Amino acid sequence: MRVIFMGTPDFSVPVLQALVDAGHEIAAVYCQPPRPAGRGKKDRPSPVQLRAEALGLDVRYPVTLKSVDAQAEFAAFNADVAVVVAYGLILPQAILDAPRLGCLNIHASLLPRWRGAAPIHRAIMAGDAQTGVCIMQMDAGLDTGPVLLREATDIAADETTGGLHDRLSAMGASLVVTALDQLQNLTATAQPQGGVTYAAKIDKAEARVDWTQSAAVVDQLIRGLSPFPGAWCEVSGERLKLLGSRVVDGVGQPGEVLDGFVIACGQGAVEVTQAQRSGKKAMAAADVLKGLTLGARIG
Repeated sequence: MRVIFMGTPDFSVPVLQALVDAGHEIAAVYCQPPRPAGRGKKDRPSPVQLRAEALGLDVRYPVTLKSVDAQAEFAAFNADVAVVVAYGLILPQAILDAPRLGCLNIHASLLPRWRGAAPIHRAIMAGDAQTGVCIMQMDAGLDTGPVLLREATDIAADETTGGLHDRLSAMGASLVVTALDQLQNLTATAQPQGGVTYAAKIDKAEARVDWTQSAAVVDQLIRGLSPFPGAWCEVSGERLKLLGSRVVDGVGQPGEVLDGFVIACGQGAVEVTQAQRSGKKAMAAADVLKGLTLGARIG
């Protein structure tokens, strides 16, 4: 098929590569414009832009798709379909209607659960046992369109958002290739009215660990915010990011250091398995403890 690809971050890159590998003609790649990043705050191209340019593809990064000119340029590609994954702009109806077969979205949840911006984080933070990927026919709503294909996967007890992100990206890449191969024969199924939840964008104010919560909730927060933005606590006035954990047996006052990096919670205890000190790389908890004394309690 003749495809317009629309995506921006790392999550989208395997999808673009899978479409190219499957032999689809990529008419154009749309992504977010380069943004200031790093210590020098120089404009940095997105991961999708870098991959698309390496593949020799036509890359566009308009700041809006609402203008008549932008919509006319999009329509002029005469695409069969647009594949959209973590693009970052709302698609006006004129864009949704331009490709012959419409716009397909790859969404990293089992819709209608976790519509919105941060479905992977929220699934882990909520303690969901399962998540997955949906291929959705896009409409004007927020992740409300009918679903063409879905694939579920279990969330491992020690899985972080980083690990689940990579697995779902690969699943989405494979599933959308299947969807395009079978598109003429697929039936779009309306999402159920019940069970709708919204995956709000992660607020950094959520990231401080509250040790009065149960061990399960603390563990889900740590894994759900790893690697970004990273759950954190204070140790001797230093902010310490906690990037890996598991629930263990233990009893004590919330925040009490029980043994090694085992910390008491409101109910039960959590063992931190990976952490990151300010200005340093992420390390196994045992290595962090070689240069940091936790004391009797952490905040």
